[in-house]
Amino acid sequence: MADSQLFCVAEERSGHCAVVDGNFLYVWGGYVSIEDNEVYLPNDEIWTYDIDSGLWRMHLMEGELPTSMSGSCGACVHGKLYVFGGYDDKGYSNRLYFVNLRTRDGTYVWEKITNFEGQPPTPRDKLSCWVYKDRLIYFGGYGCRRHNELQDCFDVHDASWEEQIFWGWHNDIHVFDTKTQTWFQPEIKGGTPPQPRAAHSCAVIGNKGYVFGGRVLQTRMSDLHYLNLDTWTWSGRIRVNGESPKHRSWHTLTPIADDKLFLFGGLSADNIPLSDGWIHNVITNCWKQLIHLPNTRPRLWHTACLGKENEIMVFGGSKDDLLSLDTGHCNDLLIFQTQPYSLLRSCLDCIGKNAIILKSQISLLPPKLLQQVLKKITFWTAANHREEQRVQKETDKKCQGVSSS
Repeated sequence: MADSQLFCVAEERSGHCAVVDGNFLYVWGGYVSIEDNEVYLPNDEIWTYDIDSGLWRMHLMEGELPTSMSGSCGACVHGKLYVFGGYDDKGYSNRLYFVNLRTRDGTYVWEKITNFEGQPPTPRDKLSCWVYKDRLIYFGGYGCRRHNELQDCFDVHDASWEEQIFWGWHNDIHVFDTKTQTWFQPEIKGGTPPQPRAAHSCAVIGNKGYVFGGRVLQTRMSDLHYLNLDTWTWSGRIRVNGESPKHRSWHTLTPIADDKLFLFGGLSADNIPLSDGWIHNVITNCWKQLIHLPNTRPRLWHTACLGKENEIMVFGGSKDDLLSLDTGHCNDLLIFQTQPYSLLRSCLDCIGKNAIILKSQISLLPPKLLQQVLKKITFWTAANHREEQRVQKETDKKCQGVSSS
């Protein structure tokens, strides 16, 4: 059997950040539950997943480290991972950090952005971000405000009258320009903004920033809106033709083409973890449910990133209701293929899966192609090993359940 250390995988987690840059998926932060306690994962670790070879590696980080948090918002601009907000034992954050992912020596150094102009958003978590024209455009989230900061963009949930601090949901827009290091709030010039919310999802197609679902008070939503990121005009609730996804929060929304969005998972209005996937066509305003998804592997508060060949890479999250059980954190990587792979990719996969049969012929390949084939062999060896481990783990749990009953 393959060495389990060689084919390690990032730790189980929910509420983490993940981005793709080049050939790698990067994962940072989040939390896991240990004996009914929420444990925030180390702030000095970043995990990288090589999309070609399927190998995970953990790198120690240096510099001005962010606090270990969950619910932070991560986004990538020109090879830099920006992390804003989040929640830890001390409360909500409105600090902004970045790390250069394209290092030549493999050293990852955090920098806290303190030399900026303008006013950052109030502290919050479970917000979302659109990346457009080198700008980070943040929307919504759950957090706290002081009495003199209360505005129409804030739906109050709870308050500490002694300290004059209020907690609740937001629907405001804040922009950080990465070129000028400036925070500003754009003037919204028209349209009806979405209701305040958190644990929603955002995605950019062209110059439109889409937002779907999320939670406010005890309500989970299924509405779709977009903000024109050039004119700062809201669309209002988009009227959908035909069937549409049910109400949810803690889901993901990912652009997969110039006119399509991919929605996956989340927590339903009935507090049921979801495993359904939908594709929305922004031209026809139609949703189409995908029928060939693994309905036995639901996910919520996960991340979803677009790969090199338009595959969706879903990492981490929970398969349980975080509001009651909070014990089902995951570390497996679900990959959803949204279009046929290229002929080269299909051939490489075929060789990688049948490496034992083709062993005598593989060495005859040209050097450049041989390197790609060796990576695919590693990929499928690692994938098979992890699947064997996952099945064995589930079998052991079932056996323990039978013996205990």
